Amino acid sequence: MTVIKRIIHAVWPAVAFAASATAANAQTPEKLELRYQGWASKVLYPELAEDLGYLAPVKLKWIGNTTSGPQDIQAAVTGDVDFGGAFNGSIVKLVAAHAPVKAVISYVGTDKETNGGLFVVQDSAIKGPRDLIGKKIGVNTPGAYQQYLVTAYLQKSGLSHADIDKVTFVPAPPVNLAQLLKQKQLDAVFLEDIIKDKLIADGGARLLTTDYAQFGSYGYASYLFTDRFIAQNPNTVRKFVEGTARAIEWTRTTPRDEVVARLKKIVEARHRNEDTSIVNYWKSPGVGSKGGVIAADDFTTYIDWYVKNGVLKAGQVKPDTVYSNQFNPFNQAVASH
Repeated sequence: MTVIKRIIHAVWPAVAFAASATAANAQTPEKLELRYQGWASKVLYPELAEDLGYLAPVKLKWIGNTTSGPQDIQAAVTGDVDFGGAFNGSIVKLVAAHAPVKAVISYVGTDKETNGGLFVVQDSAIKGPRDLIGKKIGVNTPGAYQQYLVTAYLQKSGLSHADIDKVTFVPAPPVNLAQLLKQKQLDAVFLEDIIKDKLIADGGARLLTTDYAQFGSYGYASYLFTDRFIAQNPNTVRKFVEGTARAIEWTRTTPRDEVVARLKKIVEARHRNEDTSIVNYWKSPGVGSKGGVIAADDFTTYIDWYVKNGVLKAGQVKPDTVYSNQFNPFNQAVASH
């Protein structure tokens, strides 16, 4: 063996170890705990991801529940939580207000089986859009997705701005809206996914329209981090997005009964005095794309709508400044189709 070969054989194990250690460090999450807010009686995809082991070694720390997306993402901006989720239109408004944030994965959407709907009580005199003029409609958050959808429904039906201005949107927690409708304190309510399906199963309510009927399948809410958090913790963000994306796809490829059982187990194990029956109405992922990859239309729809209604100026917010799919392992697969 030549001197050079002996030197190579001597140092190679150390070089190989150093290279593998560097590669490992490049993927090691910088922050191992993510603070967040939950939703009563619901299992979020990050929560499911943690339960499935997809987030390890990162763990979630629940600091309480939120009742609105805008509050959740504002908490992320102020640093009270590490990530927040909201209606994409609310994220657009936040970026327009110069908040340094980036949406990284879609987590709520509509498809044929999972969608949101506008309801009235069974014996209501309200039969169509024009009957809603002057009425009170319950939504989870004023100015967010549900109000957008109802407004778009009324506009598509030919109602004028003056007519729509006569509709009063009343905010209330999602779990309370169905009860307020049954008590006839509200004329109509908009409910999403499994809460909507529970109301249908309980009876006494009539569906006017759904978001899927209006616009088809798409994503309308995303999780975001601040730009600073992403810059300081890129591997943590990558693990979060990868784990959440895998959890979304796990629900897509796993038998429904098994998904429901898992969701119910998670709700019961956290002991928060929640209605565990709601998860029984889970039907499908309800996310518009594979692995929660964000589509440009998921944001341009609301940017265009705000420009049309004078909320934003043309060109004020550009889609590529609002979101990024760089951490999503499903991005290439979606892009290739």
